[in-house]
Amino acid sequence: MDGNPVLVEVERSGFVESWHRGAAIGLAGDGSVAVRAGAPEAPIFPRSANKPMQAVAMLRSGLALEGELLALAAGSHSGEDFHVEGAEKILAGAGLGAADLRCPEQWPLDLEVARTVGGKSRLRMNCSGKHAAMLATCVAAGWPTATYLDPNHPLQLAVRKVVADLTGERPVAVGVDGCGAPLFAVSTTGVARAFRALVLAEPGSHERRVADAMRAHPHWTSGTRREERRLMDAAPGLLVKCGAEGVDAFAYADGRAGAVKIDDGAMRARTPVTVALLRALEIHKADGVDEAALAALSEVPLHGGDATVGTIRPAPNAFTRDPPP
Repeated sequence: MDGNPVLVEVERSGFVESWHRGAAIGLAGDGSVAVRAGAPEAPIFPRSANKPMQAVAMLRSGLALEGELLALAAGSHSGEDFHVEGAEKILAGAGLGAADLRCPEQWPLDLEVARTVGGKSRLRMNCSGKHAAMLATCVAAGWPTATYLDPNHPLQLAVRKVVADLTGERPVAVGVDGCGAPLFAVSTTGVARAFRALVLAEPGSHERRVADAMRAHPHWTSGTRREERRLMDAAPGLLVKCGAEGVDAFAYADGRAGAVKIDDGAMRARTPVTVALLRALEIHKADGVDEAALAALSEVPLHGGDATVGTIRPAPNAFTRDPPP
């Protein structure tokens, strides 16, 4: 990925001081490549952008969740009180508790919440909803709970199959995510294909239930103050999920979809590129989309003292519209 282009530039006081390179892909409504940057066919770890696919595997395996609790199972929450209560509800429904979680103890992602809690906890960890749902799936399927993170556990084998089904790719590597769950490497393009499959699935299908829950309850998939929630609020019908190390993936209701991987893992670069992709795919022109809200997310202000002195913005002409065959 050394040859990936600059997708984001960081300008301070009129001087461009940093750049973020990466790969990105935008799919048209029919699934064809509309725009691209760099090498989106190279394998990546999608990190938490895998979570909607993991949630589909859980539903296929017998998990019975709907609404905001299903959104929480597919999300990376901010550790707010309602997220914790939701994870506890999922666990209690399976006859389990926080002690059964195998995700690590962490501070909440939301800094305001972190200032008010007493310390790290498994329930405040951003993946606790997913882990609670994994445990509930194991109880529903009659599988062991103590080893649910083993890559050869029936649940993780089911996840691997769903990842392959939705991305159209065979994972080329298996890793361990920050939460301890197995992680499967696919391409950035494959991730975009998977998100497109979620929003275009038949109503009531496992895939569509995940997409619909996340879009209906974006504050449960991320948090009250998170960029993903603001993106989905700005564009009704848009599904968005971020992942660590500079990953973003999205799909619009009509099948237009995209994914981003920032080479250096900078999370600050994700959203400006995602908004640029939404514009390149002309999603910003769709009925009901709040262009002003998208514009507010397209650049991140930089501060010097008490003043705004620069911005983190998409690089001009980052995308190619005539991709190679």
